[in-house]
Amino acid sequence: MPFSRPDYLRGVIDADGSVGYTEQGFPFVSLTTASTAVGAYLCHYAKKVTGAQRTIKRNARDSIYNILYTKEAAQELSAHLYYPGCLSLERKRTAAATLSDWVRPADMKIAPPRRRWKAWEDRVLLKLDSPAASAEELGRTEQSCSLRLWRLKTGRVPMPPEENAVG
Repeated sequence: MPFSRPDYLRGVIDADGSVGYTEQGFPFVSLTTASTAVGAYLCHYAKKVTGAQRTIKRNARDSIYNILYTKEAAQELSAHLYYPGCLSLERKRTAAATLSDWVRPADMKIAPPRRRWKAWEDRVLLKLDSPAASAEELGRTEQSCSLRLWRLKTGRVPMPPEENAVG
């Protein structure tokens, strides 16, 4: 039998994940794993299925990955993984089936996709050293520029490579 991506990932979620509703009533699918390969694979596959991009990072407390999909992304992912007649834990299959019932409230905004920072934008930000001037130059918010500048200066994110650096 050929390898089945949804069946494999459903098994991983059955074993080390959760499917259900958050305390706020939002549908979710999550995975807790120590494996970089498994975490990266879920993120890669789920992006193809849902369009939701996740960047994995180990947590500080116990150095594991906690990957979370909520709302519409969780609905799409759970429907894809827990299809009718699939082999799975009954409680997770039942929970996945209920996620499709959730409807986004009319007054709940949909956050636009995050715009990732590029090295050239970091260089402009550092050169101008002004959130206001950088915001105008880069077409970003002043708050976004201020936070990114702080992260660069405090080492929370790596400095961009030099413009002519090879690598």
